[in-house]
Amino acid sequence: MSPPDPAYDAIVIGAGAAGLFCAAMAGQRGRRVLLVDHADRPGKKILISGGGRCNFTNVGAGPENYLSANPHFARSALSRYTPQDFIDLVERHRIAWHEKTLGQLFCDGSARQIVDMLLDECAQGGVELAFGRTVSSLDHGDGRFRIGVGNRTALAPALVLATGGLSIPKLGATGFAYEVARRFGLKIVEPRPALVPLTLGPDEALFRTLSGVAAEVAVRCGPAAFREAALFTHRGLSGPAILQISSYWRHGEAIEVDFVPDQAPGWLREAKMARPRITLRRLLAEPLPARLAEALAERLGLEGELANLPDRRLEAAEQALRRWPFAPNGTEGFAKAEVTIGGIATAGLSSRTMAAERVPGLHAIGEAVDVTGWLGGYNFQWAWASAWACAQIL
Repeated sequence: MSPPDPAYDAIVIGAGAAGLFCAAMAGQRGRRVLLVDHADRPGKKILISGGGRCNFTNVGAGPENYLSANPHFARSALSRYTPQDFIDLVERHRIAWHEKTLGQLFCDGSARQIVDMLLDECAQGGVELAFGRTVSSLDHGDGRFRIGVGNRTALAPALVLATGGLSIPKLGATGFAYEVARRFGLKIVEPRPALVPLTLGPDEALFRTLSGVAAEVAVRCGPAAFREAALFTHRGLSGPAILQISSYWRHGEAIEVDFVPDQAPGWLREAKMARPRITLRRLLAEPLPARLAEALAERLGLEGELANLPDRRLEAAEQALRRWPFAPNGTEGFAKAEVTIGGIATAGLSSRTMAAERVPGLHAIGEAVDVTGWLGGYNFQWAWASAWACAQIL
């Protein structure tokens, strides 16, 4: 007679940031938890984040830093598990950290410390780990989920989808969460790459010759605006400012770049009076890299000393430098996207518990859900907050 299928209180599928944390928190509440992942090692995305040091949260994380079809959805979870809560956890594990610009927190050492911390938290909760195991079947009936894991079947009244989105497929990203959600009648907001470099067409060939040149700029797309570094690449535009705006950009739209965000209105006319013999190229090379200054001056077609240029042309140049349009023809896709925007629609989920409102016991957390944060630790904070909220009712 074969042994009975093992029964758990909850099965969490996906051992990334959200899945590890949710399993640990539920286990520490006395729940019997099985954590499953098709990858042989957990937290692969954590390990490469922040240049290998893991930008594990942002001290300023709030609902205004997230994109979603329902911009208020993230508010509940974020308010109940805050950046300080996670900082306290990091410090209990004696992980040294530091703050960079704009509230971004990183490990002093390695991102491996965060993965090890989460695994230790799972061990404290008695979580059973099943890594390198593919989910071969998934059914629901009699109030329980039944999944095939390797050569066995596991049962639980609660199932948590924590397999993330489609970004960085080389790390094992799949559409598994979306497929399961659709099976149970949940809607999907079209997934697309976010926090991703933008590509430029042949009309912008002059700027593609600037590959490797970076400058601090202000970039805008519709009402969204960010001031950080932009980087020219052989394919188009990248750098923090561009990655941020990419989450708001849609095909067919233009973005505007302010190359001189520190300059006051009328600065070119003032420079003409104060330094009449300087050229525009030399003037631009003071706040900007020389190669970029030369390319902009060439595009503007202003040669010679400022003294010989009419004020109206200087005013037009200033406006152009403040609102330089680029018309991206695409992005570098999910392969280079840090996260996926879109995913399981929040309309079918409880913002307090992350539970599917029409499918008792089914939950979705982290990047699998249509909540996408800005660059700079915000997506990790959503992973921790949504996982914690979910774990409280498992």
